Amino acid sequence: MKIKVGDKVEVIAGASKGKTGKVLRTYKSENKVIVEGCNIVKKHQRPSATSTGGIVEVEAKIDASNVMIVDPKTNKPTRIGHTIDKNNKKVRVAKKSGEKID
Repeated sequence: MKIKVGDKVEVIAGASKGKTGKVLRTYKSENKVIVEGCNIVKKHQRPSATSTGGIVEVEAKIDASNVMIVDPKTNKPTRIGHTIDKNNKKVRVAKKSGEKID
């Protein structure tokens, strides 16, 4: 999976199509991610010592194939490539602009 925690991504398929957000968590074995503010579902929560319970809204998992990294230069979705920089380190780059993705 080429998507990492903290990446800015755009949802390209599903009910949240067109929304952008930051990746909060990745599930590499399931090939899924959780994106901030996308794929919101209602969850019934039981009262506990720390919370009152009730119906809460949380972000659900999205398949990693349904999100694309946002190019830091153009702010549009792009694919990811890899290159070797001058320090012989493998870095991720945006295919559209060639900009390095941190």
